Amino acid sequence: MDSTALAYQMREQFDELICLSINYAQRHVKELDYAHRTAAALEAEWLVVNIPGWGALADSVLTQEGDAIPHGHYAEESMIKTVVPFRNPIMLGIAMSIASSRKADAIAIAVHAGDHFVYPDCRPDFITAFREMSVKALEGLHHPRLLAPFLYISKTDIVEVGERFKVPWHQTWSCYEGESIHCGRCGTCTERLEAFAEAGVKDLGTPYTDTEYWKTVTT
Repeated sequence: MDSTALAYQMREQFDELICLSINYAQRHVKELDYAHRTAAALEAEWLVVNIPGWGALADSVLTQEGDAIPHGHYAEESMIKTVVPFRNPIMLGIAMSIASSRKADAIAIAVHAGDHFVYPDCRPDFITAFREMSVKALEGLHHPRLLAPFLYISKTDIVEVGERFKVPWHQTWSCYEGESIHCGRCGTCTERLEAFAEAGVKDLGTPYTDTEYWKTVTT
């Protein structure tokens, strides 16, 4: 939902939009179907880069079948299991390479303040470091800007941003379980349900297996 809200915002700011998805054999690979729908709705080009070997080697419950996805809030230590080491540097590197080749003005990432506790490559220091690194890596070549407009705001704020752009939330996928409907108990489902409740917005059309669990881990 973060990336979708970002895409809608970027569509308002730029004449052309490319939506980039990465298939790294994540258990919730169905998110790519939702990304495709978003690109179509925004009349944007949709690109998919497949890196299946990365997922098989990464030590994360998001890529290892059979390992249980931890339930609870992102502030819990157990959520460290959902970290895919070096994921954002790799994804941003791919995006920067494509954007430089196409002479794009910018690339954008939807990291936000709620990610900072558990994901080191979502923190402000990382974004600053990547910007500095990319200047060196693309010296003498076209250098797109790196935008991270949600970096200091919460998931609740993102819901409010999405509402301004009329994001169809039921066309977004968050759950790490990757089953037929959102589980309502994994870290990203918990954060999603909490955000909609705090924003006073109904997540209409998004079914959950459990819509009450989040209240027990966020109070």
